[in-house]
Amino acid sequence: MSSVEFTPSLPVDAADLARLGQIERKLLWLSSWMVHHANHVRPNRDGLKVGGHQASCASVTAIMTALYFALLRPEDRVAVKPHAAPVFHAINYLYGRLPAERLTSLRAFGGLQPYPSRLKDGPEVDFSTGSVGLGVALTSFTALMQDYVAQHGFARPGFRPGRQIAIAGDAELDEGNIYEALLEGWKHDVRNVWWVVDYNRQSLDSVVPDRLFGRIEGLFRDMGWNVVTLKYGRHLEAAFARPGGEALRRWIDDCPNSLYAALTFQGGAAWRQAVLADLGRSREVRALIDPLSDEALGQLMTNLGGHDIAALIETFHAAAASDQPTCFIAYTIKGMGLPFAGHKDNHAGLMTGEQMEEFRARMGIRPGHELDPFEGLDGDPDDLRRFIASRPFARPLTPEGRRLAAPHLAVPQAVPRTTRLAGRRVSTQAGFGEILAEIGRLQGEWAEIGRHIVTTSPDVTVSTSLGPWVNRRGVYDRHTRNDVFRDAKLASAQRWGMSPEGQHIELGIAEQNLFLLLGAAGLQGELNGARILPIGTVYDPFVNRGLDALIYACYQDARFLLVSTPSGLTLAPEGGQHQSINTPLIGIGADKLAAFEPSHVDELDILLRHAFAHMQAPDGSAVWLRLSTRALTQPARTLDPASVIAGGYWAVAPAPGARIALAYQGPVAPEAEAAFAELREEEPGAGLLAITSADRLHAGWLAATAARRDGDRSARAHIETLLAPLARDAALVSVLDGHPAAHAWLGAVRGQRAIPLGVSRFGQAGDIPDLYHAYGLDVAAILDACAQALLG
Repeated sequence: MSSVEFTPSLPVDAADLARLGQIERKLLWLSSWMVHHANHVRPNRDGLKVGGHQASCASVTAIMTALYFALLRPEDRVAVKPHAAPVFHAINYLYGRLPAERLTSLRAFGGLQPYPSRLKDGPEVDFSTGSVGLGVALTSFTALMQDYVAQHGFARPGFRPGRQIAIAGDAELDEGNIYEALLEGWKHDVRNVWWVVDYNRQSLDSVVPDRLFGRIEGLFRDMGWNVVTLKYGRHLEAAFARPGGEALRRWIDDCPNSLYAALTFQGGAAWRQAVLADLGRSREVRALIDPLSDEALGQLMTNLGGHDIAALIETFHAAAASDQPTCFIAYTIKGMGLPFAGHKDNHAGLMTGEQMEEFRARMGIRPGHELDPFEGLDGDPDDLRRFIASRPFARPLTPEGRRLAAPHLAVPQAVPRTTRLAGRRVSTQAGFGEILAEIGRLQGEWAEIGRHIVTTSPDVTVSTSLGPWVNRRGVYDRHTRNDVFRDAKLASAQRWGMSPEGQHIELGIAEQNLFLLLGAAGLQGELNGARILPIGTVYDPFVNRGLDALIYACYQDARFLLVSTPSGLTLAPEGGQHQSINTPLIGIGADKLAAFEPSHVDELDILLRHAFAHMQAPDGSAVWLRLSTRALTQPARTLDPASVIAGGYWAVAPAPGARIALAYQGPVAPEAEAAFAELREEEPGAGLLAITSADRLHAGWLAATAARRDGDRSARAHIETLLAPLARDAALVSVLDGHPAAHAWLGAVRGQRAIPLGVSRFGQAGDIPDLYHAYGLDVAAILDACAQALLG
């Protein structure tokens, strides 16, 4: 096969390049064997397909070899292509960060996950991936937050900012969130981001359409990205430089993706037949093709840039001189080096036992030595060991490893308020805005908390009551930009100067971006050792628009406060598309997300303080507050914070053995209170239960049930304690402006009758009296439910 001289400008010499080739070979073997072991060696007790992606791993081994063993620095963070997880684990094994026995646990209970997971695979995973496209987009928002941390002085002394890198499958760029993130990154002048696209032109079901990346390249360039295409390797480039080479290049350029894949699978003889059928009359082309064996011709025609380590390193090294965001389109072959390379059905294809034995022989692996780190390699093991230890990425990021710890911020005992609220008509949304604005003064004991808050909103900053906070703290921008209206002395309630010192990040109206940014901000403690308290606001019904990204952020254990408001059909005149039904159920069902819905601002006070503490706690999580624009008269009372945080308290305690209790959640409190006043005339012992979190009550009940099952007979949930005074056959009538299933489970706690009222149909425009009457939330509906409950 033709060859070219080693390029001397590379940051590695020829001997190192040979070592990298050996490492690539080992990564191909280990990743293939891990999947094979999971499917064909480890006992399969339930008969279900285990699965894996040997072909997807094979297409990216050279890219990951070049990055992890030549280019990456300890401070760089990487979102690994989901299906390349076995390659990533093999890399950590060679670096000595993963024991050999863990490689045999792929896709087993308690073992390595199918896709990289921050929580389950350990501290070497920078970003969880698996929700297609989200891990790629997250790197852009992480770069934005890295700049924010540095410009606000939160970065560790001497801690160098890293490059945020995504290794992406080409099919991931079909996801719309990629382009929403791309546009937002352009708005914020995001820097130090690399997206390396494994362009094997095959997705789960098909071969990617021809010339797709001609369109995608244009989109990246329009957003200020540098786009670098690595199409051909050095051997093909050398062949193109010879007589007849330009005709061969044009033939390959014009070759449809599907035909190229089919010829790759068929091998050298098929390549020869196809090329000569079109170019056989050219003596120059024949002079290139005829001297090569079928095997050598097949190798030449598949020498793509994404499999050429020298070309990859040279390209990465050149791009590293700039902080401009860069997209590398690395042409590869899916399944490169495996028996099903190029076959359109190879996405989830697995080598058979016979194919694996042939592969084992070709790789020089003895039975019983499958996991030996240098088995089957040509180089001296000690030399390779020293080489791996000398790589920049071998150095620890910090003495504590890649997972950093952020300083804890003390949370004062009470949130600040400007005036006494008792007797005032205030909504929880307005109360939230007032409290945050007061924190924004950066005075007194809340000053330190205020400095570490960063807020964000997808074009609903003012309508979710963040305006006063932003007026005080400003909008974040990498560059100082004046408020044109203010400079022109034009009247405006918003004074939004932009500067690197601002503490609000304004987003376009794309909810996926909101949750990706909250995820990136909520990981800054572990990624950069910086304590950030992120708060994001969004209209409650539009949580559903960004739900995938919200769940993704929680899956990574990102810590943030989500404020969704206004909620439910209480929004009234806005109509059905701005009214929410299912969000209370999402709050109950989402892991690592504590959801609350206060009715009054004194409850909100307690919950806001709890959120700032819970976001920082080792066993904490993200927090969600569902708020309303309905102004309620604020009571004069003293609440037990522990009960509010646990999910509920008796606004009016029931008499022992009471036959009925009425429970409410959120802005329907006035209707519940009015109905309760009438109910007490007939049932003096009835109780009125204020639910601040159906989620926390339900989670506590599940936890207590599990504890009793495990032998702790004394375990009691908060909801069990609350309902204990009621008679065993008592009725529970509950009401909320959301799906009634959020309360339907209450009857199962002690076997009592439950009649949940709520909203289960799309809303419509109107005022609160009409809507509450139509959807069964008004006083009459509540009393009817109580009568039904008492009559059985």
